[in-house]
Amino acid sequence: MSGHSRAVVPKLGFMNPWGFVKCYRGFSGKNSLMIKAIIVFSSPFKLSKKYGPVFSIQMGCQKMVVLSGYEMVKEALVNQADAFAERPKIPVFEDTSKGYGVIFSHGNNWKVMRRFTLATLRDFGMGKRAIEDQIVEEYGFLMKDIESREGKPFEIATIMNAAVANIIVSILLGERFDYKNPTFLRLLNLMSENIRLAGSPSVTLYNMFPALGFLLRNYKILLHNTSELHSFIRLTFIERLKELDKNDQRSFIDAFLVKQQEVIMIAADFLVNNLFAAGMETTSTTLRWGLLLMMKYPQIQSKVQEEIARVIGSAQPRIEHRTQMPYTDAVVHEIQRFANILPMDLPHETTEDVTLKGYFIPKGTYIIPLLASVLRDESQWKKPDTFNPEHFLDSKGKFVKKEAFMPFSAGRRICAGETLAKMELFLFFTSLLQRFTFHPPPGVTSSDLDLTPAVGFTTPPMPHKICAEPRS
Repeated sequence: MSGHSRAVVPKLGFMNPWGFVKCYRGFSGKNSLMIKAIIVFSSPFKLSKKYGPVFSIQMGCQKMVVLSGYEMVKEALVNQADAFAERPKIPVFEDTSKGYGVIFSHGNNWKVMRRFTLATLRDFGMGKRAIEDQIVEEYGFLMKDIESREGKPFEIATIMNAAVANIIVSILLGERFDYKNPTFLRLLNLMSENIRLAGSPSVTLYNMFPALGFLLRNYKILLHNTSELHSFIRLTFIERLKELDKNDQRSFIDAFLVKQQEVIMIAADFLVNNLFAAGMETTSTTLRWGLLLMMKYPQIQSKVQEEIARVIGSAQPRIEHRTQMPYTDAVVHEIQRFANILPMDLPHETTEDVTLKGYFIPKGTYIIPLLASVLRDESQWKKPDTFNPEHFLDSKGKFVKKEAFMPFSAGRRICAGETLAKMELFLFFTSLLQRFTFHPPPGVTSSDLDLTPAVGFTTPPMPHKICAEPRS
């Protein structure tokens, strides 16, 4: 990179293929290679504080440019959206999605799939009263399951995944599953395990050195799980095709089958897989963080419950209540900001040569927009490292929108299900706190609760148990 008017992106030579292998040979122990990989890969946020808003790192054979801070990430993803709209070809996702779907697809294929996905999701209720009714109905099943625990400690991850997954399933299939349905539980387990494995050190290592794939157990498990998921989806398509009525499309899959002449049929299972995983994982993980944070900060939980009682009473929470509940809305937003479940965003790639605030970045560059650095930018948030709903409230207690609130990313690749996720988060969270008070198991105090995230492609809370005390 050269030119008198163009700055050179600072380069940090942390890792190259041969240096990494040489370093590994000097270590001992079964997991030394994996540990080394995750230590290096988890450091960009810390490095950004030292090296500024733009720098590059070398991960195996791949050079990556890291963008840090609200102003730099906004300039790239929003102000120059088209130039940063591509996805790089990441080995594990190329293996599991073959370039199809809507999350890691490329070029014109991505544009076609995204347009179809957004239009069809809207047709089947996303952002409308119909899907709100579906969420309210699903909450009823979730409430009964929690009530059956009788206030005893339990792990909420599985039933939360099931409740949230049933919303996207209702759109995809036009039906819901019982929480104890063995097929449904198997699908949820496969999804959860794959999301965990995709962020594991050994799969990160595979993305750096694909030739090592045959040695890595987690990579093999991920491929096996993906194959099983696709088999279920293909079987579902075959069964739906037998009953298909073009004049009575009951689900997303029906719409896809009708449109199959316009899109490549082979992409169907990859697209449904994407939507199922994305529609379950991020919202469920955020809600689990929300309940953990309410246990950690019971005074905030009490203020939310007071507002619910004042505004809604015993009626069923609805989206229309959100504008009347600034504190609850602020808490939901702060949960998303603080939980920071996708700290490095999904990677982007430049579609052309671009100059970003004086830095020249060539076409085809792998870009990491650090969402963590946006959601915890000290210039945008008064107490970025603290859970503080006041970040979204003015001096009069009114809700305030923040441009630096980007948990769904931004630009051309912003989450396609953002509208649905926002509706789910408010309705599930408000309904749960209306009916229950959440606290740690006996013998555990609020101060004992650990807010350290677990390792995965997203960052869920560590496994923990909760108690749900019914409110009178």
